[in-house]
Order: sequence, then C-alpha cells, then structure tokens
Amino acid sequence: MEPRARAGKNVGKETFNAKEVRALLYAYGDVQDPLPDTVRVLDEIVTEFLEGVCFEASRHAQVAGRQKLKFDDFEFALRRNPQYLGRVKSMIEKRQKIKEMRRTFDQEDDALAKEHGKENAAAAAAAAAAGDDELLGLDDEDEDLELMNTATSSKGGSKKRKRTPK
Repeated sequence: MEPRARAGKNVGKETFNAKEVRALLYAYGDVQDPLPDTVRVLDEIVTEFLEGVCFEASRHAQVAGRQKLKFDDFEFALRRNPQYLGRVKSMIEKRQKIKEMRRTFDQEDDALAKEHGKENAAAAAAAAAAGDDELLGLDDEDEDLELMNTATSSKGGSKKRKRTPK
C-alpha cells in the first residue's frame, strides 16, 4: 500500500502524545500552550514522514529479498538527505556505545560482587574464630559489665550491680 493511501487512514488521529508535541514546539520557540490545530498538524506531518521513511526502507528490504528491516534499509531510505542520515548514524553509534558500556559495567559489577563476597566470608570466619564480641562491637569494659550481669542473674536477684569506675 502506498504511503499516500495509508496517510489518509490516520488523519484526525493523534499518533504521538499531545503533551510531548507541545513540549517539542515550546523547545523550538513556540508559545508554551500552542493551538490544538498546530499540535494536530505537526503530529500528522511527523507521522506521515515516518511512514514514508519506513515504507521506503521496507521496499528496499523486499527488493533485497528480506522480510525484516535492517539499518542498511533506513540508510537507503534516507540517502537523499545527508542531515537525517548523519543524525541516524550518530544515534546508532551512541546506542551501540551505551550497550557496550552497560555490558562492561555488568561484567565488572559481577566480578566486584564476587570479590566482595569472598572478603565478607573471610571477615565472618575471622570474627567467628575471635568470638562474637568483636562482631557485636563490645570492648573490654563492656565485657566486665556483662560478667557482672551474669553474676547477679545466676544468684536469682533481679537487681543489677553498678559498675565501679576504674
């Protein structure tokens, strides 16, 4: 189906979010609240442009004997306008760069997590060997207080003895 025949199908229907189109217009110098007709017309223009580019790309893919579109098909469709072509190429390159960085970050993150897990396991084993006091953060003074508490509780008294200053 030709792009012109399909374009009539979407007339009057909004393809993009009206709030986003208003923000786009405002970013390019229009008033903050543009007229609804302006938003509708820009939506139709952008939709028609995208349909035309996708139609040309799909036609190139069909001629090449493929059912799926590739980046080369869009390059072919945009070959007449070097500005569009350059912008699309730079966006694809950025996307691939971000993808590689995420992959690298995930690999480094996994390696760090494994190292950190080994360190925590070694610290826990050392704390278990040294006793639970280090794990709880008790020092020598607290141990004396703890001994006094256990001495009073073993006698059955409910009063706790006061700690004597050193």
